[in-house]
Amino acid sequence: MIKRPRRLRGNIAIREMVRETSLEKRNLVYPIFVVEGNNVKEEISSLKGIFHYSIDRLEEEIKELMDLGIQSIILFGIPNEKDAYGKEAYSEKGIVQQAIRKVKELAPQMYVITDVCMCQFTDHGHCGILDQCGHVQNDVTLPFLARIAISHAQAGADMVAPSDMMDGRVAAIRTGLDEAGFMNVPIMAYSAKYASSFYGPFRAAAHSAPAFGDRKTYQMDIANTDEAIREVELDIEEGADIVMVKPALSYLDIIHRVKDNFNMPIAAYNVSGEYAMIKLAVEHGLLDEKAIYESVLSIKRAGADIIITYFAKELCKWI
Repeated sequence: MIKRPRRLRGNIAIREMVRETSLEKRNLVYPIFVVEGNNVKEEISSLKGIFHYSIDRLEEEIKELMDLGIQSIILFGIPNEKDAYGKEAYSEKGIVQQAIRKVKELAPQMYVITDVCMCQFTDHGHCGILDQCGHVQNDVTLPFLARIAISHAQAGADMVAPSDMMDGRVAAIRTGLDEAGFMNVPIMAYSAKYASSFYGPFRAAAHSAPAFGDRKTYQMDIANTDEAIREVELDIEEGADIVMVKPALSYLDIIHRVKDNFNMPIAAYNVSGEYAMIKLAVEHGLLDEKAIYESVLSIKRAGADIIITYFAKELCKWI
């Protein structure tokens, strides 16, 4: 007897009835880049369709997201002043702290996640405090990261997301938040963050490229998979509420392995290079625009529950 799987593909009704994976608006987190100044809405040259916003121009962006049904954002701030210790990262009047308060004023129901790192705020562009030889000092950096996370929580952030890849930073942040009275603020850890070439457009957007060297001494080797499992397990032990794989499209196997190994919410960051690559192909007619939906659906299919993506607005066409 001939087996006929095609019976369940005959029309859209049956295809939708048996569809295994669905992408929903609640799965999406939209990144927003906030800069200092007034009346700034400036397209980021490396990320077409994505903008730098000053605080006073956030209202139109937040309103658009709310109208589209996107309920969650992740904030990245670019300060005017940088120094070796990234002091603006934990300033009460820092750009991220101002943005959190503004978003909560405009839309209290918007779920605000904040990136906790130092690279945008240090004059050397690395994710921690350097020693005299220019090496990132892991343990010296931890109290600074905790201080940044606490300042975000004090400003009203719903969740903090450490992206620095320092060993022990989840435990340091969890302890700091709890001691400051923010035991209900969850941590979404960038647990398996690879030293990827796909971050290029983001570094231009966030003005966070390292002034020298690279980040391979703290971000993961792109060839490793077992190490990702160890990193995720460590972050869970230290108190992470959500674990993340970054990038996404070239690391679908990692997302799948993490989902299979841990009964935890999994996030994936559909990073700037992935966005720019597909966006360019669509604009040049090399791909149909539905390739955008297909690419992000593959991240969900691999096992991600939460997807940070610059495509969030466009995806609302098909969701």
